Order: sequence, then C-alpha cells, then structure tokens
Amino acid sequence: MGDYLVVLVTASSEEQARKIAGELLAKKLIACANLVPVRSMFIWQDQVQDEAEVLMILKTTTTAFKEKLEAEIKQLHSYEVPEIIGMPVVLGSAEYLKWIGDNITGL
Repeated sequence: MGDYLVVLVTASSEEQARKIAGELLAKKLIACANLVPVRSMFIWQDQVQDEAEVLMILKTTTTAFKEKLEAEIKQLHSYEVPEIIGMPVVLGSAEYLKWIGDNITGL
C-alpha cells in the first residue's frame, strides 16, 4: 500500500486553498482535497507567528507527488516556503485506495 500518500499543505485563506485544490483536481494530480480551518503557530524569520490558515489534506499517489504534485503546489502557492508533507498510507480500504489510483491520471 506504499503507493498512496496523504499530503498536508497549509494555505493563507480558504480562497487560496480552493484555488490550489481546484487546479490539482483539474490536472488529476489528486483524487480528493479536504479543507479544514486551523490555527497555526510557527517560527518564520526568527519570529513566532500565529496565523489563521486552511489545512489541505490531499489524497494522491507517491508517483504523482514525485513527478508533478510538489512542483505544482510550489508554483500555485503564495508562500515562499509552503508546507508540503507527504505521509504514506500504511492501511486503507482497498476500494478507496483503488479509487484514488484510478483518478490520478495527470502524469
């Protein structure tokens, strides 16, 4: 099952998250995106930041991530260093994982 990833990406607003997710879906680099409002605290330029953001939880494949997804997110994103973290799916419904694979065709 190591062929599937959940990718976490934060965006500055719901509008930006919807734009990025919409582009990734249209290009068939992800099968699904969940958008969740979050409060993020982090260090940026030696300062502690406290920001409202939107967390995108993207479902994709390892191949899509390596070949196009990461670069596409960087191109679409407004942040200088966007959060892009891919976590392998260790277990999952076989039918759901097949659905992800069937919908990632933008390679």
